[in-house]
Order: sequence, then structure tokens, then C-alpha cells
Amino acid sequence: MASRVPIARKLRRNQTDAERKLWFRLRDRRLNGLKFRRQMPIASYVVDFCCEASRLIIELDGGQHAERNEEDTKRTAALEAQGYLVLRFWNNDVLRNIDGVVESIVNTLRPVPPHPNPLPNGEREQAATRGDSNA
Repeated sequence: MASRVPIARKLRRNQTDAERKLWFRLRDRRLNGLKFRRQMPIASYVVDFCCEASRLIIELDGGQHAERNEEDTKRTAALEAQGYLVLRFWNNDVLRNIDGVVESIVNTLRPVPPHPNPLPNGEREQAATRGDSNA
């Protein structure tokens, strides 16, 4: 199977207005401190947005997707088989009601499980001042 990375890079350079608007709200850990990636290759697909920590994929659908319902269903099933939850929004919803879309995403986010080896009391603050990543 050919790499999807070149396709993902091209898609990142040629975002739709809806993708650009939602990316502004997701980037730089702006949403609940979670890291989202855009146009990310997963299996044989390139998904619009993905939060790996929450196993959440966000797909934006434009008018061209009305005819692609069967293909989208197959794609969603394949991504869910990989352990992801797939949310779909219409481009118009993002453009006209970005706050509602973001609220839906927040309400759907899976809680991130705690680190399996948390630091004992008091050591968390010491690690934070040292800049350790486990803090």
C-alpha cells in the first residue's frame, strides 16, 4: 500500500474554509489541552482531524459527500475497527455554528485515563519545576 503522507501534506496545504475554522479551535491544545492533528493518515485513509489520546476522529463533510454515503459508512466502520470514534459534521455547520460544533466535540471526548505510574504526593511539583514530562 502506498504511503498516504504525500496526500495528507497536500490536503494540509489546501484546507477548506470549514477545516481552517475548526483547526483554529483545535490546534495548539486549545480544546481541553488535547493534541489534535489534521489530515492524518490512519490505515488506508487520511482523516480530517484526530486526537489520538481520546481515539477521536473528526470528519467534515461538504456537499460532495451527499452521494458518498456508502463509502463514508465503510470508511467509518474501518476507522472504528481501529478503535476510533468518528464524529461527522457538515461544513455548513462548522461555518455557521462553530461554537455548537466545538461543544459537541467536548461533550463526546473520552476522558484520558490517568498515567499508570503517577508520581507520589510532593514529587509532582518537584518534577514540574525540573521540567520532567511525566509531571
